[in-house]
Amino acid sequence: MPLIRQHASRALVALLVGCGAAPASLRDAARTPMFVGGDISALERIEQAGGAFRDTGQPGDAIAILRAHGANGFRLRIFVHPNGSEVQVNDLAYTLRMAKRVKNAGAKLLLDFHYSDTWADPGRQTTPAAWTNLGFDSLARVVEAYTAHVIAQLKHEGTLPDIVQVGNEIDHGMLWPVGAIGVVGADTLLEWEHFTGLIKAGIRGVRDALAPNDSVRIMLHYSGGGNLAGTRWFFDHMSRYGVPYDLIGLSYYPWWHGTLGDLRANLAATADRYGVDLMVVETAYPWRAGGWEGFANTAAMTWPISRAGQATFLHDVRTAVVATPHEHAAGVVWWYPEAIPVPGLYVWAGGSLALFDSTGNALPALDAMR
Repeated sequence: MPLIRQHASRALVALLVGCGAAPASLRDAARTPMFVGGDISALERIEQAGGAFRDTGQPGDAIAILRAHGANGFRLRIFVHPNGSEVQVNDLAYTLRMAKRVKNAGAKLLLDFHYSDTWADPGRQTTPAAWTNLGFDSLARVVEAYTAHVIAQLKHEGTLPDIVQVGNEIDHGMLWPVGAIGVVGADTLLEWEHFTGLIKAGIRGVRDALAPNDSVRIMLHYSGGGNLAGTRWFFDHMSRYGVPYDLIGLSYYPWWHGTLGDLRANLAATADRYGVDLMVVETAYPWRAGGWEGFANTAAMTWPISRAGQATFLHDVRTAVVATPHEHAAGVVWWYPEAIPVPGLYVWAGGSLALFDSTGNALPALDAMR
């Protein structure tokens, strides 16, 4: 597994450093470069609706612009059978097209399985309509087969992901009700057995599609970037039930997940406890007023609501991730950087959290990716 090779190389470097003999090139080779970029899952749909992107006023491809400012990886979600409304278009065919664009740009690919026909997050994990009447055993088999099929198709097209996220913000399970878990204190052993069994089925599906020399890292995504107690509760159960994974992904939106200090504390403690790499796999912050004022805890939004404030926010989040101990910093992914307003299409928060302004021009925060 990639994680085993990574730990072995780190152990070798530690030994050589202890002997005063590790050249800089070997120390650098032992580190996996930070994955820095955005979740651009809606890009093609926004382009189809007339969205256009610019850098200092010059028209360009959004992926190329992001790459020019330091992005080296992109995240794509995949739904099972989306209904095509708004930006819920991420079926396999759409994802294959977008994956080709990512790889053709020389970037890394993070694939995010939602295991749903629509959005999956801490408040909803709706089982795909075609799978709704399945019991646990049948559902696990379908999850494994579906996952293997998607990965095999991506591999066939030369777009094998570098990282695969098995579930999206799965704080309280996935594929409800079969894979649901209760809140702390209301969870049961059977719930955890079913939930972790479904995660393992997804992981098996990824591995089923790989050759021995393929390198794909598995990520588990917990939303609470500033919630140390919740993160420990979740990943202690992953350890207890023997779920094999390589990366921990966290979401960090300050209005939901606390202060930057909360994030730093969670990154440090989680790296110490589990010894795996960590990534802030979703984050965002507004560059203007309008669209976000109804968020839960705006008091936590201590950065200025401005172009410069958004850039400082991304710089600060990236700095916090880089400071993760034991070289366990894996990356930062901006949620929905392409969310510019286009006629007839809803975009999150009216585009106020995008990395392009309302006319499609690149914002200063892009340079914080470098």
